[in-house]
Amino acid sequence: MSGAENTSGDKWTFGVRVIPAVVRRAQLRTTLTYRLHPRVSTGVEFNPRAGEPADRVNPLVNIVAMTETSRRPAIILGTSSDRIGTPRGQSFYGTISKNLKRETSLPVAPYVGAAYSTYEHRWLALAGLNVNFSRNLSSTVVFDGVRVHPLVNYTRGRHAFSFVLAFANKPGLSYSIAF
Repeated sequence: MSGAENTSGDKWTFGVRVIPAVVRRAQLRTTLTYRLHPRVSTGVEFNPRAGEPADRVNPLVNIVAMTETSRRPAIILGTSSDRIGTPRGQSFYGTISKNLKRETSLPVAPYVGAAYSTYEHRWLALAGLNVNFSRNLSSTVVFDGVRVHPLVNYTRGRHAFSFVLAFANKPGLSYSIAF
């Protein structure tokens, strides 16, 4: 979402997300990504609780096609498994994001975009807002085209922790580590 190049020395990121009270596929998700370039990462997502073996593994790609500057927003393209409420499928997305702190004096960064859902065979409008409370604490509200998912995020060094409220009422946790 940030639209900035990743300039850390860490190339790999491993993540796990647990949301017990959602559709089976999304209850447990693990990801492993590799940064090929400061603006390009690729990897794999594994959803061990998905129904069919073919639905358990999905490719991940994230490309910062245009970085954000003081005058223009970032453009981000990518693919991931379909949204949390689906039992299978792949999503292909594009977003435009901009940190508006300079313009508004508020630590907010909204984004808008679109995603194509292979599960539903339709385009969905995406939107969200990130609010930075401090260097390590932020909140994100994600609209995936159907439902809203608020998150509270805390980072410490290579570690990132999130409290996820899928569908705005199903609690879960997420953790990732860069190395």
